[in-house]
Amino acid sequence: MAPPLFSFLLLALGLGTSLTFSSSHWLLAWMGLEINALAILPLMVSTHQSRGTEASVKYLLIQATGAAIILWGSMLNAQMTGHWNILDEKQDMAMLVIITGLALKLGMAPVHAWFPEILQGTNMPTAMILSTWQKMAPFVLICAIASSYHWLTLILGLCSILVGGLGGINMVHMRKLIAYSSIAHFGWMMLVVSSNTHLAIITLIIYTMATVTIFSTLESTTSSSIQSLPLSWTKYPALAGLFPLVLLSLGGLPPLSGFLPKWLIIQELTTQSLFLIAFIAAISALLSLFFYIRVMYVIVSVISPNFFGHAPTKFFRGKLKAFPLAVPGVLALMLLPVLPALSAFFFC
Repeated sequence: MAPPLFSFLLLALGLGTSLTFSSSHWLLAWMGLEINALAILPLMVSTHQSRGTEASVKYLLIQATGAAIILWGSMLNAQMTGHWNILDEKQDMAMLVIITGLALKLGMAPVHAWFPEILQGTNMPTAMILSTWQKMAPFVLICAIASSYHWLTLILGLCSILVGGLGGINMVHMRKLIAYSSIAHFGWMMLVVSSNTHLAIITLIIYTMATVTIFSTLESTTSSSIQSLPLSWTKYPALAGLFPLVLLSLGGLPPLSGFLPKWLIIQELTTQSLFLIAFIAAISALLSLFFYIRVMYVIVSVISPNFFGHAPTKFFRGKLKAFPLAVPGVLALMLLPVLPALSAFFFC
């Protein structure tokens, strides 16, 4: 893809997300979501492969369905309340419809089946955008309206955590595995989005940093499945050594950054006396941790092929852009010591 066109599409992605972030009108927020969806489609088909074209068509149909549901819900809310303002009085049935459409756009359970398939059909950079940037605008809208629908967000969160943990157990393709990881992580965010929006945003930031690091590492090492991960030792040994730590951070093990949001979310749930939900979420996190450890075992314990001094061209070490990997990598691993500063910034 030509650099000017690529820059224009990235600008359109930023414009759509910014429009949704700054909107207090349902129609403008809906327009921002549509700009986002239309801007990502040329990036999905830029590989000129049949799987990319198929994924883009599926994504267009799913996003159009979600947008139609959101527009219907916002029109229903305007008919019942007489206004289009997002933060003013809300009609319960309309909000239920809108949250359903936003959950479809986020790829949350039980409307999640499209997300792993579409992620598998795209290349790594596009999959990274779909897993991180494209989910920010719908999630911000959920943050704006979820305070009055605590029971609904809890149900969506628990379903997503269970589906994300169970669905990723037998996955061998890394993009599908990360897709189920994304479903589980957004389930954690939904557990507290109605009671503590700042904590949900902290979780989103840490998840984004870890996911960007994982996709950047997979793109640098040209690894698309678990079986190809041992070959990363022959290309970038240091990068292959840090990759398991990022996976453990996503799994929520201390003292890595991923432990911070899970710890605070469980504390928030117990503060609200939701002990059973906190217990189910903690046990379900072990399911996700299982497939992270399975990937880690392949990287650390499986010996890479020995070509006796002669490696094929695709196994040679390429040029690594270290800075785009270093910043999100550090944030994905070392944010736990700055917990007091984050708490003071977000919870003051």
